[in-house]
Amino acid sequence: MTDAEFGYVTPETLPLFTDLYELTMLQGYHASDHEPRATFSLFFRDLPPDRGYVLAAGLEQAVRYVETLTFGDRALDYLAERGFEDDFLDRLADFEFTGELRALPEGTPVFPDEPLLEVTAPIFEAQLFETLLINQVGFQSLVATKAARMAEAVDRHGDDQSLVDFGSRRAHGTDAGVKAARAAYVGGFDGTSNVAAGEVFDLPVYGTMAHSWIQSFPDERSSFAAFVEQYGDDSVLLVDTYDTVAGAKVAMEVADEYDADVGVRLDSGDLVALSKEVEEVVGDAPIFVSSGMDEYEIADFLQDDGVASGFGPGTALTTSEDAPSMDAVYKLVAVERDGEMRPSMKLSAGKVTYPSAKSVRRVEGEDGYERDVVGLREEADELPGEEQLVTVFEDGERVRDLPGLDALRDRARERRRKLPAGCRDLRDPDGYPVEVGDELRARTDDLAAELRE
Repeated sequence: MTDAEFGYVTPETLPLFTDLYELTMLQGYHASDHEPRATFSLFFRDLPPDRGYVLAAGLEQAVRYVETLTFGDRALDYLAERGFEDDFLDRLADFEFTGELRALPEGTPVFPDEPLLEVTAPIFEAQLFETLLINQVGFQSLVATKAARMAEAVDRHGDDQSLVDFGSRRAHGTDAGVKAARAAYVGGFDGTSNVAAGEVFDLPVYGTMAHSWIQSFPDERSSFAAFVEQYGDDSVLLVDTYDTVAGAKVAMEVADEYDADVGVRLDSGDLVALSKEVEEVVGDAPIFVSSGMDEYEIADFLQDDGVASGFGPGTALTTSEDAPSMDAVYKLVAVERDGEMRPSMKLSAGKVTYPSAKSVRRVEGEDGYERDVVGLREEADELPGEEQLVTVFEDGERVRDLPGLDALRDRARERRRKLPAGCRDLRDPDGYPVEVGDELRARTDDLAAELRE
C-alpha cells in the first residue's frame, strides 16, 4: 500500500502539491536571472450563492506549509525524471522562504476583493505557493462558512443545540474529511465523529451507533441492552431502525433497567413530527437529529417547533453542498522594477484586480460592524477603522503565534455576531458595505489607463 492510495500528501511529496506551470515558471525565472520581489494577493471576487460573508479559515495549514517546505530527494528525483535541469533542482534543494506573509486571522469575516493573505517575497519563492494556499484556505473557508451558517440557524431559532460533524464519509477524500472537521469547529461546531480529526487537531469526538448494530441482534431490545451495558450514560440509541416511537419506548425501558441516562437519535422520516412524539416518550432525555441536516433544514426544523438537543450535519457540511466552490485567486499585485515596488493588475474582462499591497480596515459602531474600507497598505494609517491583516512572517521568520482552535472558534462566533443581521440571513442576505479607498481607486484608474495605452 502506498501513500497515494489514500490520497495522502506526505512531507516528502508536499512540495510537489503544485501545478506544473508553477515549476516551469520557477525554472524560467532561475534560468533568466529574473527574480524581482513580488506581492501576491489571495482573494475572491464574488461571494458564493446565498452567502453574505465568508469566514476565513485554513491559515494554520498555510503557515505550516510556508515554514516547513523543503525539496527532499524523493521530490527532486521525480522532477529530474520529468526533465527539469540539474542547476534548477540544486536551487530547489536549497529552497527557503525569506519574505513576508500578512493574513486575516482565522475566524475573521471577509468580503470580495479583500485579501485573505498577501505574500511579498522574491518571485521565485512567492510564485510556488499559489496552488496549495488556494487549496487550503479556499476549502476550509468554505466549510467554516457553512458551519457558521448552521450555528447562525441555531442562534436565531434554537436553544443552544449542539452541532457535530458527521460528514467524513461523504467528504472528497481523507484529507478533505479531516480538514472539514477542523474548519467546522472554527465555524462554530462542537466536535466531529472523525477520530483522525480528533487526534490530529485535538477536537472533541462524538458518536452513536449504526442501524447495522441493531440489525445484527435478534431484536431491538437486546441491541440496546448490549450497548447500554457497555457504555452506560454515554449511550445514544438510534431508535428509527424499525418504528421510531416504539424504538424510543424500548430505549427508555432499557435505560430504566440499567439505571442509565441515555439519549436517542433520529435519522429518518418526518423529523419534526417524530421528534415531538419521541419527546413525549423520552421526556428530558437528549434527542439528537441527523439525516440531511444543513442550515436551511435546521432553521425550518426549529421554526416548526421540532425538538432536538443537537444536530449531526454530514454531506451538506463537508462538501459545502449548495456552494461547493469559491473563486479564490492568487494574483500578482506588485512587482519590483528598478529597485522599487510597482503596482500590477489584470485588465481581463470580468477579472480586473486592484493593484498593490492592501490594507483592510473594519469600522465598528455601537451595534457592531458598519463597513469595511480596502485601501493601499501605505495609506493604512489614514483610513478609518481597525486593521484586519496581521503580519505572520517577516524576513522569512514567523513573528506571530497561532491561536488554538478554541480561541479561533470563539473569535469566529464573536465576529460573526458583530456583522449586520441582514448580512447573516441564510437566504438572500443583504450586502455588506465595502468601500475602496480614494488612493487605491486613483491608482487603479491611473494604472488601467497606462496599461491600455
